[in-house]
Amino acid sequence: MDCFIGTKYILVILCILCVILIDSSNAASSTSYNVVKFGAKPDGKSDSTEAFVNAWKSACSSLVPSTIYVPKGRYLLNAINFRGPCKRKVTFLNGGTLVAPEDYKVVGNSGFWILFNRVDNLVVSGGKLDAKGVGFWNCRRSGKNCPVGARTMTFNWVNNLVVSGITSINSQLSHLVINTCNNVMVRNVKLIAPDKSPNTDGIHVENSNGVTINGCTMQTGDDCISIGDATYNLFMSNIKCGPGHGVSIGSLGQKVDEKGVENVTLTNAIFSGSDNGVRIKSWARPSNGFVRNVLFQNIIMNNVENPIIIDQNYCPNNQGCPGQTSGIKISEVTYKNIQGSSATAEAVTFDCSPSNPCQGIKLEDINLNFKNKAATSSCNNIGGTSNGTLVPESCLLN
Repeated sequence: MDCFIGTKYILVILCILCVILIDSSNAASSTSYNVVKFGAKPDGKSDSTEAFVNAWKSACSSLVPSTIYVPKGRYLLNAINFRGPCKRKVTFLNGGTLVAPEDYKVVGNSGFWILFNRVDNLVVSGGKLDAKGVGFWNCRRSGKNCPVGARTMTFNWVNNLVVSGITSINSQLSHLVINTCNNVMVRNVKLIAPDKSPNTDGIHVENSNGVTINGCTMQTGDDCISIGDATYNLFMSNIKCGPGHGVSIGSLGQKVDEKGVENVTLTNAIFSGSDNGVRIKSWARPSNGFVRNVLFQNIIMNNVENPIIIDQNYCPNNQGCPGQTSGIKISEVTYKNIQGSSATAEAVTFDCSPSNPCQGIKLEDINLNFKNKAATSSCNNIGGTSNGTLVPESCLLN
């Protein structure tokens, strides 16, 4: 009996020790770095750049997964470069508002405001970004000698990235830039700038593979989503766009030696009052680039100026391209179940290159009206097929 009781107590003690060891192991499996403890001031006036950099250095060098935590408050940041590589996964958890300097030149000369560079396994979540872009826009409109401008948040050479729950306002240039990245998820972000603010693209993707954009709202002065060359396997869904210039592949073909865009899908999107809906545009210049295997489906257009457009004669201010034709080869593009209203009489415009006609274009179940009447369509240098409900009447020759 005494032996049994002794054995029971030993088992209880062992269980307690196991719990303590497990708790200790879990505590050691991750660590958190509060930027306030590194000297950041949540008053929106004190420069917190150095504190954020030091918090990043600690998190990036951690031997266990780490979190940089930004508590509630406003934090003034100059141009900041969160550089890797890091030893383990880093989560940047923002519960506050990051604020750029009032003087647009402070960050405008760097080309970026917040940069994540050469980091793998990164999560950036929550909070608000206020880039204070009004002064920069006014400079651009005035024709003065202005700085190059800053993109609000840029990711260069980042693999296995999640960006979620961010609200970005008043970016000098693009709000989010995904450049030379692989395996990226952008979800539930809001990107807002006035409709006349120049070049304030919502999300720009280029030189990247495996990017997913889901559940995002973009109200901008330029493209809601712009897609540059060397973009492969891009999936966009549940997008709200407007005002803005729509979802644009391009502009492409600015130079001869350019890679292509392939495997792009946009599904379940709403465009409201935007200058364009779904657009592919290329400069009228020689190029080795291409666009192929693209699907635009399940889209609602509300008073959109150019709901469906391919423009291969893009030549702003008639500089550098008059008299030339686009070398971009566009093929296998499908438009399916696109409905709503056009703000212009011509709702479908296919203006393809005479030297490289569009091939394999497909229209299926299109219903776009202008002032409660059927809109029109136009086709130049294009081949494809059409079926199902077609309003306007298809100009494709089956």
